[in-house]
Amino acid sequence: MHVRTVAFDHPDAVKLNDQVQLEYIERYGDEEGDATPLDASMFVPPEGLYLIAYDGEGRPLATGGWRTQDAGPLGYADGDAELKRMYVIPEARGLGLARRILAALEEDARSAGRTRMVLETGDMQPEAIALYTSCGYLPCAKFGHYRGYESSRCMAKLLSRP
Repeated sequence: MHVRTVAFDHPDAVKLNDQVQLEYIERYGDEEGDATPLDASMFVPPEGLYLIAYDGEGRPLATGGWRTQDAGPLGYADGDAELKRMYVIPEARGLGLARRILAALEEDARSAGRTRMVLETGDMQPEAIALYTSCGYLPCAKFGHYRGYESSRCMAKLLSRP
């Protein structure tokens, strides 16, 4: 298993993003998936990072990224790093890939001077909520594209220096 930095518009990233969108549609019953506006430029270091975990045969198994956010009308705070597109293909779940990617993203955001990692997930993703809770994330004030939705769950973790 190895984790590589890739562009958000890399073909493997697009493939995994399409898969996670289908999962959102299945879980939430809508037709669009996650409509949060995202662009590849948002994940270019040092303003963000996008990672994919590959197996030994080069098959993409998991993904995740962070992008810089600061105070504004969407409810973010100065110094925020927003976690986006965390996803593990069904066959690779339970192998610790999400934890590995999350730890790498937190370290990178911390190194880039970000002070808090924030994320938005939904009430139909209990596995994600359990993962983030076990990694020290706590509920926080809602922010972002889905801040007005009852099903939205926003969480945050301070990225303190070791």
